[in-house]
Amino acid sequence: MASFKQPTFQERTALAEKAREKALKKMAAKAKAPVDPELAEKRKAALAAKEAAAAEKSAARREAIAKAKEEKLAAAKAKAEADAIPEPTEAELKAARDAKYAARKKRKKG
Repeated sequence: MASFKQPTFQERTALAEKAREKALKKMAAKAKAPVDPELAEKRKAALAAKEAAAAEKSAARREAIAKAKEEKLAAAKAKAEADAIPEPTEAELKAARDAKYAARKKRKKG
């Protein structure tokens, strides 16, 4: 059985150089290929169209919500106006009071 031999400085640097080259080859293999400029322009145009459509849809949704809110407020205001009981005028109060007195007077006589 052979005993362990201590590597020399030259052997260690050679091994390190081989490892460095192997790592560089591995990284180069994983590197992405350059993007075709035509394809990049198509992608940018598609993204811009998608963002424009999303913005338009969002604006339409906000407008619909605002319109619904406005209609709801108008309906609530109309209901409140319909439910509001008008304050009786002085003449109406006097007529009601006179009718009450007349009814009491009639009950006492009869």
